[in-house]
Amino acid sequence: MTTPITLDDIYALFRASQEDLLRSRAEFDRRLNESKAEADRRAAEADRRGAEIDRRLAKLEKTVERTSQAVDALTTRWGRFVESLVEPAVLHLFQARGIEVKEVHPRVHTKREGLAMEIDILAVDDTDLVLVECKSRLSQDDVNEFLEKLERFKQAFPHYASYHAYGAVAGIEVNEGVDRYAYRRGLFVIKPAGDSVAIVNDPGFRPRSW
Repeated sequence: MTTPITLDDIYALFRASQEDLLRSRAEFDRRLNESKAEADRRAAEADRRGAEIDRRLAKLEKTVERTSQAVDALTTRWGRFVESLVEPAVLHLFQARGIEVKEVHPRVHTKREGLAMEIDILAVDDTDLVLVECKSRLSQDDVNEFLEKLERFKQAFPHYASYHAYGAVAGIEVNEGVDRYAYRRGLFVIKPAGDSVAIVNDPGFRPRSW
């Protein structure tokens, strides 16, 4: 015989359901709080790591900047050394090649209508001149940049417009094949020779005039 369900039974079932619901809600809240706490912990860790990465990047940038400045300063000193080695020999070197330059001017520079240019060594006479680019290590990029400078030279120095302008590149060290590349582009190439320097182009070389 089936026992009839009383109102107390319904209340008991309701209370049990409510208790289960409350336990489920409490468990849900607990897990939610744990998840939130874990998310906060991970976010804080990510912030800490991000701050550490930013700090290291800032330190690296400073190191790179200092290194770059040191390299630039060293490159400049070596370039000045090459200039000091080449300058005393310039007149003799080019006079021997039939270019009767009579004056040598180191580090000639100008800025005209937004066009700035510096020439390491400029040797001149009444009708001819030679521009000399000095590098501690001469690369093909250096040669190409100097050729561009030669193309713009008379625009930067218009009072030399009627002169025959020749170009020369000088280096303590010359990357492989760069001397031949410079020859083909019509440039003189100057290298160390004993205690001084020498033009290494063969006697039959005919320089390009700009």
